Amino acid sequence: MPMHVVVSCDGQIMSVGPTLQRVCGALTLVGRQFLEVFEVTRPERASTMRALLKLADRKIVLRFRARPSRQLRGHLVCLARGEGALVNLSFGINAVDAARDHGLNHSDFAPTDLTVEMLYLTEVKSAVMDELKSLNHRLQSARRAAEAQAMTDALTGLANRRAFDAALDRAVASAARGAPFSLFHLDLDRFKQVNDTLGHAAGDRVLAEVARVLRAQIRQSDMVARIGGDEFMAIVTGAGDLESLRRISHRIIAGIERPIDYDGTLCRISCSIGVAWSVAYDSPTARTMTEGADAALYQSKNGGRGRATIHRHDATDAAP
Repeated sequence: MPMHVVVSCDGQIMSVGPTLQRVCGALTLVGRQFLEVFEVTRPERASTMRALLKLADRKIVLRFRARPSRQLRGHLVCLARGEGALVNLSFGINAVDAARDHGLNHSDFAPTDLTVEMLYLTEVKSAVMDELKSLNHRLQSARRAAEAQAMTDALTGLANRRAFDAALDRAVASAARGAPFSLFHLDLDRFKQVNDTLGHAAGDRVLAEVARVLRAQIRQSDMVARIGGDEFMAIVTGAGDLESLRRISHRIIAGIERPIDYDGTLCRISCSIGVAWSVAYDSPTARTMTEGADAALYQSKNGGRGRATIHRHDATDAAP
């Protein structure tokens, strides 16, 4: 009984269990009066040794008068020939908290003590919860990775058409609340020639380089997507005027027109750009913005390629 107390007939503590003494720390129990150390609260208060002995064979509830002021439960048995009493104590339902606060483990309790079962169940619960938390973390990571993969173009690492459509819907909703944006539609010029003469590996190298240029020229907070083949689209928020759109377009074209080395062969391409500006529409929608950018791109292609056209709903603004 590592939580026992032996009390003499005059109320003096004769011996204590090692776990109980460990809980009390520097407080020495042996030699002190039991009722000076402990306050019996149930089933009735006991202020004398005689009153305490009347509680024999009954469940008692008591607590330390000083620190640690923890509530205990116990069972008192009278010893033979007036030798006092044996009190066996337990933390009861507070066992887990007590074990944590005082650094106790299974070895500090009797094997038959229900505290051992409670500690075991607590450890099992903790282990299960940790494993569930770890599993949940892995599932969330896998879900995020799957979602990112489903929204990413495998070749270029840019967003794909699915991600772009969702971003465009969000941009249109923001525009309705007063946050303008511009929609860029890019189509590569002379890309088919690279594929036909040097093969698809060279084409893939060119597409990857185009993606790098677009990431460099479009802010990280904006959206750049490959929507298929050699077509790309970008959503640029907050472009305040036509001159800003022209500068962005010219930088993109200049970057894409730089020769791209593929196994010692220089691949030379360009791009045509069509831009739709949300400010030009009374109530821009995903459809009207897309149609506007497509119309502007068509005009850039017909105008000689390697150029940008800004669609302004009522007119177009070509920027060779």
